[in-house]
Amino acid sequence: MSEQKESSVLFSLKELMNLEEDRIKTEEHAKAAAATAAEQARLDAERRAREAEESRIRAEEERRRVEEQRSREEAARLDAIRHAEVERARVEAEQHARIAALSAQQEHEQKLAALKHDESKKKLRKLLIGVVSGVVVLGALAGFLVKREIDERDRQTAAQQAAMAEANEKLAKLEAERVNSEKKEAELKRQLDSAKDEATRLALQKQLEAEQEKQKQIKGAAAGAGAGKGAGAGAGSKPCNCSPGDPLCSCL
Repeated sequence: MSEQKESSVLFSLKELMNLEEDRIKTEEHAKAAAATAAEQARLDAERRAREAEESRIRAEEERRRVEEQRSREEAARLDAIRHAEVERARVEAEQHARIAALSAQQEHEQKLAALKHDESKKKLRKLLIGVVSGVVVLGALAGFLVKREIDERDRQTAAQQAAMAEANEKLAKLEAERVNSEKKEAELKRQLDSAKDEATRLALQKQLEAEQEKQKQIKGAAAGAGAGKGAGAGAGSKPCNCSPGDPLCSCL
């Protein structure tokens, strides 16, 4: 009976030990599984992180590639635009140059034609100016000569008039002296006729002779003054040999 109990106890202990071992194994298995799961989770997390980083790097590289491609395309487009602008500017410059050359040629031809026309006009103008200048010079010369002749004639006329006035004044003085001398002569003759003594008669006779001599001198001076007056009046008269209507004629 006691052996049966011992066997039962041993069985129970064995069962308990088995259960404990099973529990321990289960716990170990659970720990191992948890550790494995944790490790796997860590590995998965690292993998995901690595994949995410790689994806980010690839995305960044793709973005840079796309950006560089876009930059190259934009640069190529701008370069093409610049080349097109340069080519267009070159073509326009050539067109403008051709147009300017044609315009310059036409303007040059027009200037040559105008210059020829102007040369003809200038020659005609110079000819007309020369003719007019000649006419003006001749007219001025004729006017000068006519004026000089008129001035000379006026001067001569004034001189003649002055000479005539002087001669008239001299004649008037001589005439007055002659009249006075004749009166004095008549008075001396009267006194001589009435003189009583010889001395008085001789004195009166001398005075009478002197007065008569004075009258002769007055008559001679009057004749000379009259001749000078006539010569002065006729000094400007001379025969005219000018053609009719000659503006330079001094006979005018």
